[in-house]
Amino acid sequence: MQHDLPDSWRDVLEPVLATPEARKLGGFLRAEEAAGKAIYPPQGSRLRALELTPLDAVKVVILGQDPYHGPGQAMGLSFSVPEGVKHPPSLRNIFKELADDCGIAPPKSGDLTAWGERGVLLLNNSLTVEAGQAGSHAGRGWDAITDACVAAVAAREQPAVFVLWGSHAQAKASRIAELNAPTRHCVIRSPHPSPLSAHRGFFGSKPFSRANAFLEDAGREAVDWRLD
Repeated sequence: MQHDLPDSWRDVLEPVLATPEARKLGGFLRAEEAAGKAIYPPQGSRLRALELTPLDAVKVVILGQDPYHGPGQAMGLSFSVPEGVKHPPSLRNIFKELADDCGIAPPKSGDLTAWGERGVLLLNNSLTVEAGQAGSHAGRGWDAITDACVAAVAAREQPAVFVLWGSHAQAKASRIAELNAPTRHCVIRSPHPSPLSAHRGFFGSKPFSRANAFLEDAGREAVDWRLD
């Protein structure tokens, strides 16, 4: 995995990838694939979020739990699906809130690549999943790697926004000291956009406009949330 690291993240992640936990993760993934199990997203896409959004360009971090586990859905970016793939329910609710918050009509494509290119780190906690088995790679070693990514953004002097949808993302952030004391960053917490919880406070939370207001107040350029 080390040879696939984007240069901007290399100093952050090389020490983590040298740990026994990370080596165990690599062995687990190789064994699963050797056994013929389908793993999503495919190799080459698993570090896509880091490739799109260099560390020094991160303005907003949106944390997901793990990749979509249906065929053709996962593309290495939290909540994103490739163009032409039906929008999953959580993504439909994200687009509904985007429309209500910023007046941006829901896009035809669920591909969020443009957000990544504009400084939005679309990071899942686990970067792989077994086909049809949500959460199947939790606890296998990805946490140390993605914790290091979140901590690296939080440790930077540049103000950033951390968007934490749901208890899983909020629990992850609780491990990052810089996000749990008065800091230069903005932390936006709300229920998950899943249909099971979106009506309990995700809708109406205005994460997109709040993120931009903070960035502009901090002297950083706002994010262009338009996708079409």
